[in-house]
Amino acid sequence: MMIGFSAGGGADTQARLIAQAIENKYGWKILPEQITGNGGLNLAKQLKSEPADGTAIGMVVSETLTYSALSANQPGLTTENFTPLASTVAFQTGLVAMKGGAFDSWDKITAAAKAGTPIRFGVATDRWADVTYLLGKENGIDFNIVQVKGGAGVMNGLRGGDLDIGWVGGAQSKPVQQGEMVNVASAVSHRLADSPDAPLITDLGSKYTLNGYFMFIAPKGLDPDARKALGDAIAEVLNDPSTQAHALVVKNFGGPAVLTGTALNDTLTNLMSDSQNLLAAASAN
Repeated sequence: MMIGFSAGGGADTQARLIAQAIENKYGWKILPEQITGNGGLNLAKQLKSEPADGTAIGMVVSETLTYSALSANQPGLTTENFTPLASTVAFQTGLVAMKGGAFDSWDKITAAAKAGTPIRFGVATDRWADVTYLLGKENGIDFNIVQVKGGAGVMNGLRGGDLDIGWVGGAQSKPVQQGEMVNVASAVSHRLADSPDAPLITDLGSKYTLNGYFMFIAPKGLDPDARKALGDAIAEVLNDPSTQAHALVVKNFGGPAVLTGTALNDTLTNLMSDSQNLLAAASAN
């Protein structure tokens, strides 16, 4: 099991707990291995060269095989070059600010922009930056977009006063629950589990969202029976309330969001179309 996320983080822990639960339930031996970097494309490149016999799978995000592959001009690493197995959770990406600060509501943000106050906006991926830029264009705001390393980098910047607001893809759950930070808005097309009253960014004028999923994939050409067996195993342990994997995704991501088979294929097709439209819009502006 290749894992496209740094050791010890929430995504890595999710993958390892799923592996452990599958081992316990099915008796399969799963060997987790970190293959990080380049937005998951390093993992995708290595996984693509592995045999399509069910002995190699990888955990990435849907963005890896859609926006990231397109943006990096890597057509050989897009969705159709792999076998999607199962999604695990949906993104809980929010527009995050320090609670009680000068930017902890959209009204405060727009008022500050109108007053000429520079707004430092933290992003961790090119996709986040493109959505930020276009959101600003729709609202007449010229955000100072600052690229950092991961959602943790955004939160460190907020805490240190180096950033005013920024996108965070789920790692903000604990500080939001503890009252340190606030989700100003949901960057996805559903309400955030921790902040159900936060507006959607589409309510704030954005034509684009940061929808997506954590997911497992295998090399292209995997036998349909093997695909079903692996996808069903992931789904079963994630949806089982007795597993630690289930408890983790409920706590940190609002619960499992498992898609397999045709439903997962259709979702990835839609995310690819969204990515193509976003890249075209960002380039045109």
